[in-house]
Amino acid sequence: MKDRFFEAAQRLFGRLKAGELLLCGLSGERSDFVRFNRGKVRQAGSVEQGCVSVRLVRERRQAVATVVFSEELERDADGALADLRASLDGLPEDPWLLVNETPHSGESVRRGRLAAPEAIVEQAVGAAAGLDFVGIYAGGTLCRGFASSLGQRNWHEVDSFHFDWSLYLEADKAVKSSYAGFDWEDRAFEAKLGQAASQLAFLSEGQRTVVPGEYRAYLAPAAMEELMGMMSWGGFSARARATRQSPLLRMQEGAHLSPALTLVEDTAGGVGPAFQGDGFPKPDKVVLVDRGRLGDALVSPRSAREYGLANNAANAGEAPEALAMAGGDLDEQQALAALGDGLYIGNLWYLNYSDRPAGRITGMTRFATFLVENGRIAAPVAPARFDDSIYRMLGDNLAGLTRSRDLLLSTSTYGERSTDSMRLPGALLSRLRFTL
Repeated sequence: MKDRFFEAAQRLFGRLKAGELLLCGLSGERSDFVRFNRGKVRQAGSVEQGCVSVRLVRERRQAVATVVFSEELERDADGALADLRASLDGLPEDPWLLVNETPHSGESVRRGRLAAPEAIVEQAVGAAAGLDFVGIYAGGTLCRGFASSLGQRNWHEVDSFHFDWSLYLEADKAVKSSYAGFDWEDRAFEAKLGQAASQLAFLSEGQRTVVPGEYRAYLAPAAMEELMGMMSWGGFSARARATRQSPLLRMQEGAHLSPALTLVEDTAGGVGPAFQGDGFPKPDKVVLVDRGRLGDALVSPRSAREYGLANNAANAGEAPEALAMAGGDLDEQQALAALGDGLYIGNLWYLNYSDRPAGRITGMTRFATFLVENGRIAAPVAPARFDDSIYRMLGDNLAGLTRSRDLLLSTSTYGERSTDSMRLPGALLSRLRFTL
């Protein structure tokens, strides 16, 4: 795929006219997929696919087309270039257009130790015997490429996998879990599955209902992923800061979070490439929150042009693609003991802002949420709604973070496997406000 992409791009570059600039991008994968239900394989298959973007720029006008990576790639790309050229005259100038005119080429290949899908099926079916196990495994090689008519060439290839599953009991009672990474380890998968099975046993106990009020709470890494997803919705965006639409607006005005909290866009430790669609190289790290204080913003090329900022090659949405939170001092195995009396929250869902400028978020607990008494699980808890601010949850009320952090790869396979990731600890909160 790599050689074919660069050859097709070079062929297009030879067809350019004076004053034209061409940017080509590739998004491809070779992936295995296995879908499970009731502890049995219901669907399995492999996919090898790719899409090539062709972007023509001339006199501050630009147009883009996408063609499928196929046997007809060269013919389709030629047709796309002709169509783009014909459309440019009718397009307005783009005042915020910014592409990399200083070629910065590079190549990164990260090989992982992926188990054969047949071995994963055998292990999963055996380990889940007697359980209503439902989920999907996706794993293989992801590749991204970039080439410009200015001479830039970039290639990124990485092996990764994610396995997302639930253990179902009855009605709305289930435990959700996942395992993801670059190197498959049998023991790590079985440990994750065993932990989920132990929580499933508690769901058969009499369910309790949370009375509105404030509770001590522990948020597992999967619950933290949902919370960080909301913060990423404009929280680290240069554009959102400049237009004062950021949910972290108060941090722009001097408010801060807990000094235990540090957030980094860790491109070097993620799954995605170290370059983006305009050809700009990404820094290995961008510190977004530094010990509770607002750090650097994610600045896309367009925002850099519009607001006169230094570009750090963020994506168009200026959202993190490899968000990493520093761990703390809490031993994950002692999380229940540290919680004492309160709520263990395995997952959150339906999150939204109840007051965006104030950084206030509302949402529901999901799947395995338990009432904890004296450091032990006492009973499952019915779904409950929380409504609290970032400044309380990750500020004054952040009592601790676990030393260990979970690698949480995006489970999105809509169109293609995503390269987004998060690396997060669990969080102990001294108080979390529930409204119903």
